[in-house]
Amino acid sequence: MDSHDIISKAVERTSFKEVAAQMGVSLSLAYKWSQPDEQQGSGTANPLDRVRQLYEITKDPQIVHWLCQKANGFFVQNTSGGGPRGMELMPATQEIVQQFAALLAAISKAAADDRITSEEATHIRGVWDELKRFTEGFVRLCEKGDFTHLAEEIKSHQPRK
Repeated sequence: MDSHDIISKAVERTSFKEVAAQMGVSLSLAYKWSQPDEQQGSGTANPLDRVRQLYEITKDPQIVHWLCQKANGFFVQNTSGGGPRGMELMPATQEIVQQFAALLAAISKAAADDRITSEEATHIRGVWDELKRFTEGFVRLCEKGDFTHLAEEIKSHQPRK
């Protein structure tokens, strides 16, 4: 789905008039954001395209993390493909189980004294994020039926201590 389609669907929940008023822009500009092909329109990219462009220029994932956090969510980056051929499925599933065990161990260790410090919470978040990242990559490769690229994922995995 293109950015203008996302904006059109999102505005269905309210109105272009409300969006324009809340954002301090003209009603015509808000309508233009929902139109395809920014090069042929007003010359002003819609807000989604501008955020994407900012990310592409800076390559700073904090932009995406911040936006996800504001939506009460969390960003999990997809894994990259490629790597050696011939990896079997079982080592990848074992890696997920090991990462889950590492998460449970981090939680148990942190909670042993009936409190969790900010450092312990940061560590738990890191272990959790790594489990989500690896598992998302695993699921994506499974959806493609591509078990040959799991080797690079396992090989590149650096567990957090």
